[in-house]
Amino acid sequence: MTKINVYLTFDDNCEKAFNFYQSIFGGEFVAKSRFSEMPPGPDYHIPDDEKEKLMHITLPISKETVLMGSDKLHGFGPELTVGNNFSISVNTDSLKESERVFKQLSEGGQIIMPMEKTFWGSYFGMLTDKFGINWMVSFSENETTQ
Repeated sequence: MTKINVYLTFDDNCEKAFNFYQSIFGGEFVAKSRFSEMPPGPDYHIPDDEKEKLMHITLPISKETVLMGSDKLHGFGPELTVGNNFSISVNTDSLKESERVFKQLSEGGQIIMPMEKTFWGSYFGMLTDKFGINWMVSFSENETTQ
């Protein structure tokens, strides 16, 4: 079954925002990682003053719904403004389905990150569709709701 959730992007205050959301909705964070945990790569450099920003956080809201988010790294992707600070996250139940969804959503749009295997174990890609909506498409064989 394909799952769709909202992914929020913040400008340096993701952790504060998610602590606020947790105080309202309850629950425990099931994923919380910082940019300092990323393996080094030739295509990007994380400045020391941004390493403790949240790379990913997940707060379950219900059995079917999670709220996810991260801080934005300066210099990576489009500048953050209200209106582009969220993405629709699609988690599919097969690799083939993730490729189909990504391909069709990206037609006439802009691929931000092509579908590829990631260091966190998912097959993942990001795009903006032809209507200006940001999408994240993911498949993981052992994905729960992260």
